[in-house]
Amino acid sequence: MTQIADHTLLIPKTRAERLLARLPADRLILRLLLESFDEHRWRYFSAVIAMVMVASTTALSAWIIGVIVDVMATPENRAKIYMVALGVVLIFMFKGIATFAQSVLMARAGNRIVAQKQVQIYDRLVAQGLSYFNTTETSDLLLRVTQTAQMGRAVIDTLVTGYVRDALTLVALVALMIYQQPLLSTVCLIVGPASLFLVQKILARVRDVMQQEMAGLTEIIKVVQETSIGVRVIKAFGLEPVMSSRMETAVRQVERRANKMIRLEAATTPIMDTLVGVAIGGVVLMSTVTIFGHSAGTPGQLISFVTAFLMAYEPAKRLSKMAVALEANMFGVRLMFEMLDAPPSMVEAKDAVDLGTGPALIQMRDVEFAYATGDAVLNGVTLDFPQGKTTALVGPSGGGKSTMLNLLLRLYDPTSGCVLINGQDIKMASYASLRKSIAFVGQDTFLFSQSIFQNLRLARADASDAQIFDAAKMAHADEFIQKLPLGYDTQIGENGVFLSGGQRQRLAIARAVLRQAPILLLDEATSALDSHSEKLVRDALEHLTKDVTTVVVAHRLSTILKADQICYLEAGKVLERGTLAELLSADGKFKRLYDSQFAGT
Repeated sequence: MTQIADHTLLIPKTRAERLLARLPADRLILRLLLESFDEHRWRYFSAVIAMVMVASTTALSAWIIGVIVDVMATPENRAKIYMVALGVVLIFMFKGIATFAQSVLMARAGNRIVAQKQVQIYDRLVAQGLSYFNTTETSDLLLRVTQTAQMGRAVIDTLVTGYVRDALTLVALVALMIYQQPLLSTVCLIVGPASLFLVQKILARVRDVMQQEMAGLTEIIKVVQETSIGVRVIKAFGLEPVMSSRMETAVRQVERRANKMIRLEAATTPIMDTLVGVAIGGVVLMSTVTIFGHSAGTPGQLISFVTAFLMAYEPAKRLSKMAVALEANMFGVRLMFEMLDAPPSMVEAKDAVDLGTGPALIQMRDVEFAYATGDAVLNGVTLDFPQGKTTALVGPSGGGKSTMLNLLLRLYDPTSGCVLINGQDIKMASYASLRKSIAFVGQDTFLFSQSIFQNLRLARADASDAQIFDAAKMAHADEFIQKLPLGYDTQIGENGVFLSGGQRQRLAIARAVLRQAPILLLDEATSALDSHSEKLVRDALEHLTKDVTTVVVAHRLSTILKADQICYLEAGKVLERGTLAELLSADGKFKRLYDSQFAGT
């Protein structure tokens, strides 16, 4: 059977994550409460008042049981009976109202906290650079965004609803017990420390089981995600049994861990039941004898004491179970804060300024770059991309062509050297102006699960309908859009699954047309097109690249024959540079690549 792999985000790696993992739970709880306190303090304050009322009315309900017993001994006193009956009604009415208010207030605050934390996690996620996503599994991210905020809410609910309401109720009932029967109360209070000691033994197991269960949930998400994305490969290679085996293994492991958690949570019940039984037995025995000259009191007092004791058992049992639940949810809180505290791998300069408008001159100066887990990809590249001209990057795979585009987009920063646009280092440019200055079409076309019209408008929110239609026509996309059942309003599914590869590529080019940016980056932009569509798109790109600084990465040389400048890259270096005629006459590596692709034509 396939074993569940380690998950990088479930095991702290960075110094910050290691420190966070060692932080005591109370420190994390305090942070969780303080971060949400200002906005929700009045809800919390009102909920606590309601909980005080619940605790008070619970104690009063135990007290009035004794009064009922005593008053029933004198049925001729009708006025007193009426008063007691009215008191019973009022006590339980106020208890119901307070319970309702407490539940609604805590639920509203909890729902708001979940929403806020999920937004904060997502904002931190999109602020990360590309390297963060390259080293982090999507299943881990999905788990953190969807589950950890819920666990944070569960911790707050456990603390406020449980430890405030139940603790107050327990204190009120114990106070009533002591008031009614101080000696008998002493017997009951002896068993408390014993139960707490046994519960603490259980908590040590909860942490390990919860971490294993979260790893299993991550694996389930990963299997479903890979099945959805790679269903064609799964079907083509007959991998259904393999994927089913992976899913069964993950589900069974989660099931086993969930059963362990149930056993751990349920273990508090026999512990508490046994100890309470011992206490009740002791009370029954002691109530029949006189100790130090004190009798058990009136029947009403004794009944009131026993009622309070039995009612105190439930909040005490809930408090013991809540300790287990709290420890389980604290694992999710740690994961949430790990993500929120992860420093962005790419940050905007504090004194960032906007890039200038107009034609763009791009320059690379002594640029070196290496990914975190590999050798150098670019080695001292110095290159100019003339403004308003097209520069093509060609050469074997792994030469650094796509990496250069990533640096221009500032998805990464150079290890050394700099990238300039109109003489300004893009590290000092604001993200908004840099993104606005660049249109990008990649070989892996991505479309959102919306309509065609909505996908195109994302390129420029202020574009008119007419501009969107013109952009689609320029990219030769309008002809197939008009044939769809709903035209531009057609929903295209997840990543454009209802469209062909060529249709998706033309929509991506239409987005670039609509962007109207002074810089255009094309990474194998015609790779998914047939020969007819490629010719149409080449015509569109020829119009689109006019007076625009264009950088084209291509393996098929037929797409870049009209480029103003061609650069041949290999092993992270620009080995040859010039026009098509100059490179062909030089009889170098580009010439051999050209001859291999056009041999026999």
